[in-house]
Amino acid sequence: MVGKGVLLECLDHPAVESVLCINRSTLGKAHSKLKEILHSDFSDFSSLRDELKGIDAAYLCMGVSSLGKSEEDYHIFTYDYTMSLVNILYEHNPDMTCIYVSGVGTDSTEKGRVMWARVKGKTENAILNKGFKQAFAFRPGAIIPLKGIRSRVNWYQFIYDYMMWLIYLLKKLKPKSVVDTTQVGLAMINLTMKGYETNHIEPEDIIKISNR
Repeated sequence: MVGKGVLLECLDHPAVESVLCINRSTLGKAHSKLKEILHSDFSDFSSLRDELKGIDAAYLCMGVSSLGKSEEDYHIFTYDYTMSLVNILYEHNPDMTCIYVSGVGTDSTEKGRVMWARVKGKTENAILNKGFKQAFAFRPGAIIPLKGIRSRVNWYQFIYDYMMWLIYLLKKLKPKSVVDTTQVGLAMINLTMKGYETNHIEPEDIIKISNR
């Protein structure tokens, strides 16, 4: 859902010349800026080395819920898969901007009691310390999907369908705690072009940066 929002903003933005999407299944979308690669094995991106050269920015929006997963399995999906791509990106494009979508509550110490927060924290730390010219960790909380975006995860979409009123209520009570998919996408693009004073990007930062 986040990735679709970022994609739509990139396709619409005049500063973005082209977009390369790496997916397991097709987006079913055609656009003059868009190139799509279907890739089944996220543990190994070595076959895409040539495709990943000369990239200015990477927006890493892949992720899974920790619900029902062991720490070992969640670590594979969250850390191992992400770093398999990050390592090749850094090899060819150390001067790029790398942005990783994490979440509110991520544990940068990697020592807390919450499993998903530790693993996300480890992934954030590895990317931020990799050596990229710019690297940021996005930590959105509640996200409002715009432009007809729907989650591919059925139970996520069920929650959005029946509980969206709570998210809008939270937005009204605490407007800086809730972002939308357009703000996330615009914030990534603006960060790439203009940078920011901190590399942990909380919801309030996303809103601020998206309005630049």
